[in-house]
Amino acid sequence: MAKQTVAEQFVDVLVRAGVQRLYGVVGDSLNPVVDAVRRNPSLEWVHVRHEETAAFAAGAEAQLTGRLAACAGSCGPGNLHLINGLYDAHRSMAPVIALASHIPSSEIGTGYFQETHPDQLFRECSHYSELISNAGQMPRVLRIAIQHAVGQGGVSVVALPGDIAAQTAPRSEAEHAMVSRRPQVRPGDAEIDDLAAMVDAARRVTLFCGSGTAGAHDEVMAFAERVKAPVGHALRGKEWIQYDNPYDVGMSGLLGYGAAYEAMHECDLLILLGTDFPYNRFLPDDVRIVQVDVRPERLGRRSRLDLAVWGDVGETLRSVTPKVRPKEDRRFLDRMLKKHSEALDGVVRAYTRKVDKHVPIHPEYVAAVLDDLAADDAVFTVDTGMCNVWAARYLTPNGKRRVIGSFSHGSMANALPQAIGAQLTDRRRQVVSMSGDGGFSMLMGDFLTLVQYDLPVKVVLFNNSSLGMVELEMMVEGLPAYGTTNHNPDFAAVARAAGAFGVRVEKPKELSGALKDAFRHKGPALVDVVTDPHALSIPPKITGEQIGGFALSMGRTVLDGGVGKMVQLARANLRNMPRP
Repeated sequence: MAKQTVAEQFVDVLVRAGVQRLYGVVGDSLNPVVDAVRRNPSLEWVHVRHEETAAFAAGAEAQLTGRLAACAGSCGPGNLHLINGLYDAHRSMAPVIALASHIPSSEIGTGYFQETHPDQLFRECSHYSELISNAGQMPRVLRIAIQHAVGQGGVSVVALPGDIAAQTAPRSEAEHAMVSRRPQVRPGDAEIDDLAAMVDAARRVTLFCGSGTAGAHDEVMAFAERVKAPVGHALRGKEWIQYDNPYDVGMSGLLGYGAAYEAMHECDLLILLGTDFPYNRFLPDDVRIVQVDVRPERLGRRSRLDLAVWGDVGETLRSVTPKVRPKEDRRFLDRMLKKHSEALDGVVRAYTRKVDKHVPIHPEYVAAVLDDLAADDAVFTVDTGMCNVWAARYLTPNGKRRVIGSFSHGSMANALPQAIGAQLTDRRRQVVSMSGDGGFSMLMGDFLTLVQYDLPVKVVLFNNSSLGMVELEMMVEGLPAYGTTNHNPDFAAVARAAGAFGVRVEKPKELSGALKDAFRHKGPALVDVVTDPHALSIPPKITGEQIGGFALSMGRTVLDGGVGKMVQLARANLRNMPRP
């Protein structure tokens, strides 16, 4: 077998681990690896305009496919730019391997040009972060990094000096078995028996679901039916649990709606399923709580627990459901379903008056029309901020659509980069970036990446010329909005100048046609929708101090957003309730 360089060996190991593309920006210390990619037909180099985009794109690809994805940055500032996207991938449990190329190995520790210590810098946002200081460490260190990323779900970082990457590898890389997917984890019999006993002892059970319910929709529904439990969800659980759900009572948290909050506080037993829901002030402190999670370090870190169950949601429910006595009394469930329907009815009425004539356009109307026109299997990437609100309340899950955002890390500017990674996994699938003007303009340079690769991403820009969520935060604190205004160009004209489809929408009657034209366009497209900056949202429960903050900061504003088709689902669930 011909001798390989360390860089060639690095690329070969990535390919054997199932990596299909490497996102990054070229640079001198990275050149040996990029050249090795050029000569390997099994790995594609994706040239982005900013390394932060590379990390977000890799994280989105990993979340969509469940496979290992990869990104790279050159020494110093190059790989430092990866860090925000890597934080997001790590907190989303997306298996990502990051190559942080490094200065010449002989210069480490001398204060050399662009010197940093990447093996230390990335430790907080990774399961594994190590420096290859000599060629003999390859390929073992890279394989260990891959096993960490796949096995634990998250990021691994390998720092590789450019001179070592160019050296001849001391040994050829032989075939080596590696972990390709995570196992299913079943709790022990004692925990299953304890959980069954607690459920049997409770009169009113509520389920609250997060992203850990992915793949367990049927199990959750079967358990909810057996114990007559209302089912609420966190934002990351919405796409997995809300569809085909006759027990749905909405979402709790800062973007919440419906009766999820009440169902969680009025039950005897709250079961948290696969959720690391961070807002503990929305959780009750006077009911019994069980948490089920495959990550044991998450058990009990948000609330007091009466029982901690370490295991997959699906495996846990398949084990416990047959052991639980069926409950016949559904009065609590029916009462919560009724509350949920009434809550949604009240909210919807706030945005049904002449919404199709209102100028500037209500962002809720934009989200509702988008939801109607988008494909049944569309992938939505969602910017942090008010776009999260509109996605949470208006996008209708159906078991085929995906919604990806920076839901745990909360970064601005995530939607466009994540759309790049999502679209590269399947050019035929519709990918829609729900971008705010603040987030889009932060990494707007990578709109050029869409054009360069002719990626048919559709950017729907909610352009209110402000940082809307930040304004809301200021109002809650009783502060006047300051430093939140954006002076924006005509983004549609910018898109056309870049060589993409671009259209600007200022009147509601123009919206549907503009979206249809964008969706029909075979390449990248941007729909710049001028939206009402005064459309704001509040959580399902707020304090008197927060209300006072609003009163101090503004005289009149709309506080509650609509909820789209969810009100129809709630009404259907009421109609389907058994009658005595």
